[in-house]
Amino acid sequence: MKDGVASRLAPLLTKIMLGEGREAEHELPIRVRAWDGSTAGPSGAPTFVIRHRRALRRLLWKPGEMGLVRAYVAGELDIEGDVFAALDAVQQVMRSGDQPIRLSGDDKRDIVRTAVTLGAVGPEPKPPPEEFTSGRGPGPLTESAAFFARLFGDGLAHGTGQWDQAVDLDEATRAAHRALAERLGLFTGARVLDLNGGWGAFARYAGAEHGARVVALTRTAEQADHLRALAAESGADLQPRGFDLTEAGDGPFDAIVGIAGIEALDRDTARLHELLAPGGRLVLQQPVRRPGPHQIRRTFTTSYMFPEDGELRPLGAIVGELEDAGLEVRAVGALREHHARTLRAWAANLQRHWTHCAELAGTGRARVWLLYLAACALASESGRIGMHEICAIRRDRDGRAGTTLVEGRAVISR
Repeated sequence: MKDGVASRLAPLLTKIMLGEGREAEHELPIRVRAWDGSTAGPSGAPTFVIRHRRALRRLLWKPGEMGLVRAYVAGELDIEGDVFAALDAVQQVMRSGDQPIRLSGDDKRDIVRTAVTLGAVGPEPKPPPEEFTSGRGPGPLTESAAFFARLFGDGLAHGTGQWDQAVDLDEATRAAHRALAERLGLFTGARVLDLNGGWGAFARYAGAEHGARVVALTRTAEQADHLRALAAESGADLQPRGFDLTEAGDGPFDAIVGIAGIEALDRDTARLHELLAPGGRLVLQQPVRRPGPHQIRRTFTTSYMFPEDGELRPLGAIVGELEDAGLEVRAVGALREHHARTLRAWAANLQRHWTHCAELAGTGRARVWLLYLAACALASESGRIGMHEICAIRRDRDGRAGTTLVEGRAVISR
């Protein structure tokens, strides 16, 4: 049905999504199905289903990322078909954050007149309960182990996979663990600090395959309990501790690893230097943003995922902090494409197990996760955010790196 609400919505949504001077229906980057069943927009484009007038009201009050996100999380707006294609089509909106799309006075008057005829004018709706209040919230990693087993896979590995030869997520994860262990120079009895132990996937690998003794910092009590169960089951020397770096103990550690996964993992670099033994290795995998001026603002990420530390830093700033702390950066590698593919694999897992994930975390939180994974994957693919692995070492007292070459490979001297 082409006549109806959707035909009146099309020019309004075009203005909201594209800004002043844009109103032709063919310019709308999406197809719209309104609550009365009518449709508008280019055939074959990703379809946004507006189920309730309240969704339009949210977009009128917040014509940008936050309006769109609130309507989607609340279930007032749905995405039909490929969520990646849909978000890619409205990427201008998804980049605008809490800054409104620029509209002229005439545009604003036209929008209000149309909204009045559609019965969509009224006070600003309250944000959905999944949105953090006053910049604070429980964080994104408080979902249960059962939820993350559906998202990450049965191994609960939260890091970026290595996809060079891998055909699925399990293979990519195993390849990533092998590569990490090699760069850390693990050996039997090595003392390892895992800065973001998560559900223990890499810690378990380091213990089982290399005989390492691992102290893993965990964010939640459930993660710590899960790691204790892993240790009891496997007999590995695996000690879960609190997430604060002061919980790590005094060291020294032969190797320190930080797998950021889906979020930035900022740590006190001077403390890392203290904890690392002379000749010991540090490997960090960290999402980064492009260098240059950066406006701190409210975004989907800070409102629904990471309330306090959602802003990424440039790669150079992280490398500089490590060097300033006395660590020598030995190598930096880009994992951006691998990270994007991993994010897509996690999103596919979430969609495959949607009913169960929605039962475990709530439908709103499941929607937040899908939106976040898809948005981050698209940002990684376009180069707007990156994922880098930084390898550093603490030199010994003579200023040496503490390595020798054995059969062409660098290994820790013992």
